[in-house]
Amino acid sequence: MRCCFAVDLLAHGDTEIAPDQDVSVTANAEMLKQFLDALKIDQVDLVGNDSGGGICQIFAALHPERVRSLTLTECDTHDNWPPEAFKPFLAMAANGGLRRTLEAMLSDKSVYRSPNALGSAYENPERLSDADIEAYLRPLLKSEQRTRDLQRFLAAFDNQHTLAVEDRLKTLKAPTLIVWGTDDVYFDVKWSHWLAQNIPGTRRRVEFRDARIFFPEERWREFNKELREHWKAAEQRS
Repeated sequence: MRCCFAVDLLAHGDTEIAPDQDVSVTANAEMLKQFLDALKIDQVDLVGNDSGGGICQIFAALHPERVRSLTLTECDTHDNWPPEAFKPFLAMAANGGLRRTLEAMLSDKSVYRSPNALGSAYENPERLSDADIEAYLRPLLKSEQRTRDLQRFLAAFDNQHTLAVEDRLKTLKAPTLIVWGTDDVYFDVKWSHWLAQNIPGTRRRVEFRDARIFFPEERWREFNKELREHWKAAEQRS
């Protein structure tokens, strides 16, 4: 039996932070360590997607002794972040349009599901419920500071964070699973090969045909099967 923690990152969800707090991916990796320390958890089966996958790489590289196993799906890798397809969104946020865009996606959920917004992140965006979109976006508009915090997180995107830990990542022996969708516009399948080739603990690399970046939500049954098999195998090796 496992206990699952879905941690709201700094500048995300319901996490409350100081207006000048560091919200970079490296700061988020340190936050994960502090979270585990506070709960007196020695080791975890770490799972990361998108920016969270980049944060997991940094955490695992800096604190390998805390990682019982690692699973990475579509995520920031090597120097591929921010990914080219996401740069227009970053430019919009940098030009002060973030709050207006979030409000538009909440007032008309079809905007969120459209190819011009986050529709391209889903294999079947029409199946995403209004309640899910509310849960994702509403906390980001709770206050002006919440929106500014997210804007600061986006502005802090810099592949120097992942490049800085690559030497350590290349020594990571924790059993690692790489799962990738083949139809993702943000993170090409080649990055799954890069991770598999550069993390020596990689045990398996899996492709989900036609899946996109948020497949852990859309294809959770398939993903759950891969996770359970990976964890079981990691336990048998320990």
